[in-house]
Amino acid sequence: MDEKTPLIIKPTSRTSNARLYLAVFSAVLGNFNFGYSLVFPSPVIPQLKNSDNPQLRMDTEQIAWFGSIFTLGAAAGGLGAMLLNDLIGRKLSIMVSAVPSTVGYIVMGGAQATWMLHLGRFLTGIAGGMTAASIPVYISEISHPKVRGALGSCPQITAVFGALSLYALGLVVPWQWLAVVGEIPALLMLLLLCFMPDSPRYLIICGKQKQAHEALEFLRGPDSDFMTEFNRIELSISSQGKIRWSDLTTPFYYKPILISIVMRFLQQMTGITPILVYLEPIFHKTDVFLEPKYDAALVGAIRLLSVVIAASLMDKAGRKALLYTSGFLMFLATLTMTMYSHTTPCPSGNLTDTVLPTDVIAQQGEAAFNPITLIPLISTMVFIFGYAMGWGPITWLLMSEILPLGARGVASGLCVGVSWLTAFVLSHVFIHVVETYGLFVPFLFFSVVCVVNIIFTAVCVPETRNRSLEEIENYFRTGRSFTIIDT
Repeated sequence: MDEKTPLIIKPTSRTSNARLYLAVFSAVLGNFNFGYSLVFPSPVIPQLKNSDNPQLRMDTEQIAWFGSIFTLGAAAGGLGAMLLNDLIGRKLSIMVSAVPSTVGYIVMGGAQATWMLHLGRFLTGIAGGMTAASIPVYISEISHPKVRGALGSCPQITAVFGALSLYALGLVVPWQWLAVVGEIPALLMLLLLCFMPDSPRYLIICGKQKQAHEALEFLRGPDSDFMTEFNRIELSISSQGKIRWSDLTTPFYYKPILISIVMRFLQQMTGITPILVYLEPIFHKTDVFLEPKYDAALVGAIRLLSVVIAASLMDKAGRKALLYTSGFLMFLATLTMTMYSHTTPCPSGNLTDTVLPTDVIAQQGEAAFNPITLIPLISTMVFIFGYAMGWGPITWLLMSEILPLGARGVASGLCVGVSWLTAFVLSHVFIHVVETYGLFVPFLFFSVVCVVNIIFTAVCVPETRNRSLEEIENYFRTGRSFTIIDT
């Protein structure tokens, strides 16, 4: 080399994740609200049983509706998101969810009759369904492969944190104020998202290349090689074209859609929703040694710990390994609960009539401690730990990863609709099954479902760790390879 020839050093690109993290945080506030709303009946039902207002006291059927109507609203919200995701975009769909959420909590906070409580629960359910269908898609489309696994678990982490906040506040705050607090996360989400970009992939689909370019530069940083990613996304979208009904018969579309739908169905069939919604009444029924409200808060803390662990392992251990571990832990926990509830005498009466007065609870606390009463608490903690390590966050993440871009908005809404219709049926039937047959019957059913989940993971679920969305699409297009060959 000539000594006079100057040495040109090409600056290295550096991706900054700070703005990406801010965008994800702004969006997952909707999941915080979702988790808070989902378990709202757990501390509220015992308070309503002892309410001074006779118009707010509920019988078994009314409590069953109070617990389950949220999931019916979530199904409606998920189906509505099918249209909104592609009509107005992922970000605006998330922002719209703040309206039914805020109105629902206002109605419940000022409720003077049970129909107002049911209406409020239904409205917050609509908001939950919309966020469940939109937020995972938004996060997966704005994230890059190195952090998508960890960020993809954020919706589940914040939902769990929302549930834990509800359990903790329920120890000291009257139920009306719980409704007031529920308005805050959605309003904060609405404010922050005003300053965040929409999904670059969605903007390219809409022909808004300039806005997509600006969005990707905002999310990756001006010093990053975002143009390479932009060109790759643009090439992938241009090769797909507009989806037609006949396209749904090709493996590229129907395989990931079916996998996503079945996973969301099996996720709910594990019994996670009725267990979370009726957590305190279940602990009353199983005669645990602590007050059920403290048990519920303890389980919420364990659930938060487990999703944080899952987030740290998501891009290291892989999705399938965590799904196997999750299914096995849930199977052990539900089988243990089945044997305990079948062989151990539990308080008589139905699930909602086992809420005991404070003086009775105090007398029980003074009685000799029976170690066997630890079994339902530990089993529930293991179940929640297992669910939150795998079938909780990974089901949401995989749905947003494997669905083809052209059908992602509609298919994600369909998945959420199926999921919450299943949750509605289980939540509504759960109380009546427990009242008729006892706790062991639903838990035996849940243990069988966990075995099915493990088999389904082995046979049908692909490993998507460290794969870009375009590589995952190529896997379903070719049926054999993640590698994209440039032509």
